[in-house]
Amino acid sequence: MNLLIKSATIIDPNSPFNQQVVDILIEKGVISKIAPELEADAELVEAEGKYVSPGFFDLNCNIGELGLETKEDLHTGTAAAAAGGFTGIALMPNTIPPVHSKAEIEYLMNRAKRNLVDVYPLGAISHKREGKDLAEMYDMFLSGAKAFTDGNRPVQDAGLMERALLYAQGFDALIMSYPEDTAIAGKAKVNEGEISTLLGMKGIPPLAEELMIARDLYLAEYTGSRIHFSTISTTRSVELIREAKRKGLEVTCDVAVHHLVLTDEALVGFDSLYKVKPPLRTRDDVNALLKGLKDGTIDAIVSQHTPHEVEFKDVEFEVAEFGIIGLQTAFALALKSGLELELIIQKLAVNPREILNVDPAIIAEGQDANLVLLDIDEEWEYNKKNNKSKSYNSPFIGLNLKGKVVLTCNNNHLHKQ
Repeated sequence: MNLLIKSATIIDPNSPFNQQVVDILIEKGVISKIAPELEADAELVEAEGKYVSPGFFDLNCNIGELGLETKEDLHTGTAAAAAGGFTGIALMPNTIPPVHSKAEIEYLMNRAKRNLVDVYPLGAISHKREGKDLAEMYDMFLSGAKAFTDGNRPVQDAGLMERALLYAQGFDALIMSYPEDTAIAGKAKVNEGEISTLLGMKGIPPLAEELMIARDLYLAEYTGSRIHFSTISTTRSVELIREAKRKGLEVTCDVAVHHLVLTDEALVGFDSLYKVKPPLRTRDDVNALLKGLKDGTIDAIVSQHTPHEVEFKDVEFEVAEFGIIGLQTAFALALKSGLELELIIQKLAVNPREILNVDPAIIAEGQDANLVLLDIDEEWEYNKKNNKSKSYNSPFIGLNLKGKVVLTCNNNHLHKQ
């Protein structure tokens, strides 16, 4: 693959060409030359007014393989990722069987070889994700697992979480916590507040998330371990993590991109497409999350891509599954939230790789071409025709979005819109 990108602005804090308008020559998947003016026998891409950044990396992606391929398989999931500008995805272990041994890790890594999108399966903390006994974490680590999480099942047993933190410390792996106290959250479906009262539905109080964050921060401090919190969503959660960072704890966290643009007011029509977990919160929570991203408390933005067949979403709100697909809309929604482009790239492309201890993607001569070309002004309609996922559970299908991924490049593969 030979490609010449003309007059693009590089946004990459690790690049010597950061913030410069340059031409980028890619030969056989490697950035061979970066200069103000280049000529070459290569496919030409006019990029004046557009931006090149490292390829995005998603720390929270659900793909049905293994066992739930009717929701999403690796082929459709990585196609959606490439279309959304993601050149790397960390797969949650929420499958049947769950990813709780080296067999599942090795299967997924072998299936994903030679793909445009680098795939990193996350191993389960507990056997069968049941929260009782530790899974074969070290075996999974040796087979390629970079981090461990029980996915959308929070670890309720504090002793198990403590043992996981201590055990992972021995081989410098990362424990990722999905913070929810299920005894407090119960079977509620929406955020507890004015909207839940209006809808006549039992709510999940922010306390359910915040109690678990407080517990796991104490455990991380006690064990001296690293910990990462997935998809935080409340004002107090941001404050707890901000204070922990001030104390010097090794803590990182991320936020789902839809929590930056949607509030629980979207649920007034009982549209199950807006049913996510953690639930959509209030405008005050959204503002706190945005502030947390800007001051460095929140380290990363994730898609929380969660595909479902129509029969699991086009039903009554109470019985519908949680989750929306988000890989193709993540960049446009991050822009819609009002965040600056440089900050979005830091949270979507740079920090996630640091958190997972993955080699950085750097826009520099001699580096592999792992990059994305972005147009922040172009409007496009997200519809069922250009949706690459096998599922369609997104409230943004049929809407015009601003901010387009023009092309995605990695592993000597190219995806153009």
